[in-house]
Amino acid sequence: MDHLVTCYGDFIMLSRALRKSLSCGNPLVAGFTGSYCSRLCFHQTAVCKVASQAECGFNPAKVAVVTKTTRYEFEQQRYRYAGLSEEDLKQLLALKGSSYIGLLERHNLHTFNVGQIVDSLQKEGIEVRIVKRGEYDEDTVRWADAIISAGGDGTMLLVASKVYDKNKPVLGVNTDPERSEGHLCLPVHYTHAFSEALQKLRKGEFRWQWRQRIRMYLEGTGINPTPVDLHELQLSLEQHSKAHRRTHDSPERPHLLPVRGLNEIFIGESLSSRLKYKSFKPHLNLSLHRASYYEISIDDGPWEKQKSSGLSICTGTGSKAWSYNINKLVEQAVEDVLRIGLDVPLNLEFIESVTETYNESLIFGPEEDKLFFSIREPIVNRVFSNSRQRGFAKKVCVRSRCWDACMVVDGGTSFEFNDGAIATISLNEEDLLRTVILD
Repeated sequence: MDHLVTCYGDFIMLSRALRKSLSCGNPLVAGFTGSYCSRLCFHQTAVCKVASQAECGFNPAKVAVVTKTTRYEFEQQRYRYAGLSEEDLKQLLALKGSSYIGLLERHNLHTFNVGQIVDSLQKEGIEVRIVKRGEYDEDTVRWADAIISAGGDGTMLLVASKVYDKNKPVLGVNTDPERSEGHLCLPVHYTHAFSEALQKLRKGEFRWQWRQRIRMYLEGTGINPTPVDLHELQLSLEQHSKAHRRTHDSPERPHLLPVRGLNEIFIGESLSSRLKYKSFKPHLNLSLHRASYYEISIDDGPWEKQKSSGLSICTGTGSKAWSYNINKLVEQAVEDVLRIGLDVPLNLEFIESVTETYNESLIFGPEEDKLFFSIREPIVNRVFSNSRQRGFAKKVCVRSRCWDACMVVDGGTSFEFNDGAIATISLNEEDLLRTVILD
C-alpha cells in the first residue's frame, strides 16, 4: 500500500511537469502549454531584477585573500607531528594509492594562482592580507573591505559563512579549475587572468548578485552552540562525538548561531546507518537501524513526528547542489511512473522532456526569498507520518528526538542537535551575501 501511495505522489508531481513540458510530437502533450524558452526567459528576467549593474567600480582599500588547504598541505600537517620526513610522506602516499608528485603539482599550481591574485591587487595599491582557511575568523572579516576566496566552492562557502555585513563583497576565484568545479567562483578563464577581472571590477563592468542565506536559531535543553569545523579537524566519528559533548546551559531565549548557510543545512544522525544494540537477554543482542527521529513544523504549521534518513534545507544557491541530486529523477524512474499512470505509447523524446522539466522545477534563483526542504527516505507507518516529502517554505522548525545527531551547515560546520534541541531555520534580508556576476 505504501508503495502505491509513493507512486501516486510521484505521478502527481510528474503531472505538473507534464503540463510544463515541451511538445515533442507526441499527441499526448500537444495540448500542454509552456516551453523551455519561456521558462528560461522568465528565469533570466528574475535574475536581472536583483543582479543590478554596479553604479561604481570595485575599489576596496583592504582585501583579505582566504586560501584553501591543499591536499598536499593536509597530508604534510597530518604526518608532521609524527616526525616523518618528506621521503616518508612519499612512501605513505604511495601505499594509499596517491601520487606525491601529483599532489605537489596541484599545490604549486594553487600557490601560483594565489600569487597572481595578490600581485594584481597590490599593483592597484590595495592592501592585501593572505589568510589560510584555518586562520580565517571574524577579525579578518572586520579588517577587510572585501574578501576573495582562493580555492573552490568549499572555500567560498567557508568564507561566506562568517560575513554578516551584506554590503561587504565576497568573490571566489577557482585556483585549481581542472580538479574543482567552482560554481560559486568567477568564470574559469579569470583564474589565469585575474588582472583582467580586476580591471573590469574597478571600472564597474559587472553586476552585483545578492544571494539569500540561511539563519539558524537554537534553543532547548543541553544545546551546544559552539561549532565544530569538519574540514580542519578531519575527525573520526568517536572524536566528532566527543567534540560536541561540551554542553551549555539553555539560554533564556533562542541562540543565533554564528554562521550563515549559503548552500544548505542538513539535520540527522551522525551516522544514519549505525546500528544500535538492544539487549533482551544477557547473551542476545538485536541490532536495529537508527533513523533520524524528529518533529517538524513548516511555516508555523502543526508539528509532525517523522523518522527518516535526515532533513535537507537549501537556498536558491544550494538548489543546484546537493538538494538537486537528492531530489532529481532519472529517465528510467519517470518512464516507470508514466507507464503506471498513462496507458498510451511513450517515446524517448517525451520522457526526456518530462524528466528535464521536472528536474528544472527543483532549481530556483539565489536571490529568491524562500527555502526548499527535502525529507530523505521518510518512514511512514501508523506512528510516523509524512504529509510533504519536499516543498518550498519561509520557515522550518525542527525539534530533535535523536541520539547522536548534528546540524551541518554547508557540509563544513557542525552543531550538536540531540534530544530536546529546537532549531528555527529561516531567511533574513540582513543576511544577504553580496557577490558579483562577471562575464
